[in-house]
This record gives sequence, C-alpha cells and structure tokens, in this order.
Amino acid sequence: MHRVFILPLACAVVSLTGCYTNPVTGRQTLVLLSQGEEQKLGADSFKQIREKEKPSTNGGNNARVTRVGQRIATAVGNDLPDAKWEFVVFESKEVNAFALPGGKVGVYSGLLKLAESDAELAIVMGHEIGHVTARHGNERMSEAMVISGVGALGAAVVEAKTEDSKTRQLFDLAYGGLTTVGVALPHSRGNESEADRMGAVYAARAGYDPRAAVGFWKKMMAQKPASEGAGKASSLLSTHPADDKRIADLEKLMPSVVPIYEQNRGKYQN
Repeated sequence: MHRVFILPLACAVVSLTGCYTNPVTGRQTLVLLSQGEEQKLGADSFKQIREKEKPSTNGGNNARVTRVGQRIATAVGNDLPDAKWEFVVFESKEVNAFALPGGKVGVYSGLLKLAESDAELAIVMGHEIGHVTARHGNERMSEAMVISGVGALGAAVVEAKTEDSKTRQLFDLAYGGLTTVGVALPHSRGNESEADRMGAVYAARAGYDPRAAVGFWKKMMAQKPASEGAGKASSLLSTHPADDKRIADLEKLMPSVVPIYEQNRGKYQN
C-alpha cells in the first residue's frame, strides 16, 4: 500500500495515540506510542549505553558538548515536552552522534575532531535531536505495524503497549540497536531531509550560524574514501546519506534559516 494512503487510513483506524504534527515542518505522521512511553524507553536505552560504552573524561570535550547541547535544548523548548536532557561524550574514533527520546544525546569524540566549530557541532546535534522531535523512530515502528496489516493494527498496538518485552524489541529495531557504538538503521531519505531542515532551524534558534551545515556535510563527503583512517570518519554517512542533492537542498534552505540566526545570534553569552 502506498504511504499516501497508509497515513490517513491508519489515523482513522487507530485512536489510541493518533497522528502527530511535526512542530517545525508541519508534516503529519502516525505514532502508536505516547511520548511518555518513548521517553521511558529512551532513558532505559541511554542507561544501557552508558554502562557499556566509555564516557569521556576530557573536560574540554564534555564542556563543549554540554554548552552547545544546552543552547540547542533551549531552542527546542516545547517541541520536546518534559525532556530530561543529558549530554554525554563517548570515547570512540567513530564520527557519529545520536539522540534518544527524552533528551538523551550522545556524541562520539571522533566527531568533535571533524566538527571544528561549535556551529558545526550544533548542526549535527540539532539534526539528531530533530529525529527525536519529529518522532521518526515512533514513525518507523508504526509503519511496520501498518505494513503488517491495518486490520491487525489495533491488536498490535495493544500488545506493544502492554508487553514491555515487545515494546523494547520494537524500539530497538526502530533505533537500530544503539547499545553498540556506531550501529543504527538508516533513516529514509525523507526523514533525513526533514532532520537536516530541523537541525538547521534549531541551530539558528540557538544562535549558531546554520550555514555551517553546508561546510560540515562537504567535509563529511570528503571523508568518504575508503582508506583505513577515512573509513572511521565515514560512519556518520553510513546512516545519514550525504550526496550532492543533500548539499544543494541545504543551500536552498539557507535563505529561510539565516534570518532566524540573525534574530538570535546575540541572545547567548557562551
């Protein structure tokens, strides 16, 4: 069934949670878990990651990620209600970052070497948080349920809501098993494009120049050659497709987001 028909039909069938409207783009999507349920799953997953991976003891890196993260969190505001923000740097050569429901954000130290400016870091963190505020993981879970059969959708939702193990399994599939560094299922290109837009908006609201997005993704593309050293730097590209169209789309976006940056650039002292 084509997606254009799935969403309205599923929204008509399911009334437990219904449709969600993206607070930045206005796009509607079907979500079958409440934000409270998402947040609990996100907090549980983040706790597991912190137990398995090595948090950084680099004071400069930790301070930088927290500084940028707090400004992005302020910019996100009510787009992610009841968030309990945490920003953690993990020691890894991977050039990557992730965000989970509830405001849980991880940044790998390898990314901090490539994202030389705070504006570039803000673009990446805003992008990852954009996936969360857009509820892309919930959307992925919900679409899987719909594809399995709209007629069985109600039963699937009840099962997911009442059985913790089933909900956890679906969540892990939606977020790609993030308990392993650098492992995540690719988002659709549509989701990636939406997160790019949201990341630029959040960075601009936080007083970071969104034009850094163009330069950063060009640097990421330049890291794509598969030499041993560059292979590590391409891990973000493996789950976040980057190509000439992406750069072109970002360039087209700038006239609408740079004015947001100009309005907010003087609001922050750090």
